[in-house]
Amino acid sequence: MADELDELIDFLSNSSPQVRGAAADIVRGLTGDSDGLRSLAARADRALPALLRLLASVGGGGAGEAAADSLVNLSQDGDLAARLVVLGAVAAAMDVMVKRGGEQPKLARSLVMLLVNLTQVESGISALLQVGDEKVQGLYVAKLVRSFCRSSCDSEDEDIFEHIASILVNISKVEAGRRILMEPKRGLLKQIIGQFDSTNQLRKKGVAGTIRNCCFEADTQIQNLLSIAEYLWPALLLPVAGKKIYSEEDRSKMPPELANALSHEREAVDDSEIRERALEAIYMIVMQDDGRKAFWSVNGPRILQVGYEDEEDLKVMGAYELIGSLVLPLNFGMSIFAVLHLNNECFAFRITYFVCAHLQSS
Repeated sequence: MADELDELIDFLSNSSPQVRGAAADIVRGLTGDSDGLRSLAARADRALPALLRLLASVGGGGAGEAAADSLVNLSQDGDLAARLVVLGAVAAAMDVMVKRGGEQPKLARSLVMLLVNLTQVESGISALLQVGDEKVQGLYVAKLVRSFCRSSCDSEDEDIFEHIASILVNISKVEAGRRILMEPKRGLLKQIIGQFDSTNQLRKKGVAGTIRNCCFEADTQIQNLLSIAEYLWPALLLPVAGKKIYSEEDRSKMPPELANALSHEREAVDDSEIRERALEAIYMIVMQDDGRKAFWSVNGPRILQVGYEDEEDLKVMGAYELIGSLVLPLNFGMSIFAVLHLNNECFAFRITYFVCAHLQSS
């Protein structure tokens, strides 16, 4: 079996396109189970370069797609992902996607998934950000954001670039990635936020996670965040606003982008992770004086009050309460206290504690 597998890897570099294609299909099948993955991982020194060459070859065709699928499966292993980065897999994936992605959508989708795996490791993030080369730094990211924002599709099966959402979350976990996304001249974060309206949950969750990660820079980037407030606040506040119709008085204290959306009943954001990420981002913004003022200027406390009344997830409730520790006035806190007293005396105690602590420190 070992000799046969070595021979199969050799066939990936055969001069005959038919032989290369058949070998790539077999390798793709092997990467579909744990035994095959282990066998190929043991021969990674030969298998990975051969698959990358096949991926990059102009006449790769179906063999290129099979090679991409194999690399996606192999790169789920962090050690193999790091080795692929060293071999130039990030640059190869981006180059092939730009040149052939339009003609081969299945290949483009696989390449995006490959980049998701490669950006799970630190070296992969650095390679995608092009750290160290100021002339091109951020170019790959800009290309991915452009593809992400122009390819939204109502059918998740046809959404070739939906997994770029996960790449954006990965790269925004590091400061260099956040800086590139938040650079005003590039306008990337503003474009990304626009995808929050997508019906695709993967896109929606990725956008929420990316915004949340970028808000870790709020202490130094608060003005950049607030410069896109008309896009940022709806993305953060609408998921946690509940389903109720807001009164005319409440809406009169909000900007149009919020007031219009809250003038009618809406479908709730069912994914608790999205709601939690939105609240975490709001918390980091309101920790800054300018962010807290901006939050009050859009009637943010009232929105959180109404949303909190409908919330049932305990972790998300905790995220509401954390913001309450910073911004809630006494009457707001007592209103929430009344709701909580009916449902859970423990949480009533917690929010009362937060409100009292805020009053004592102010």
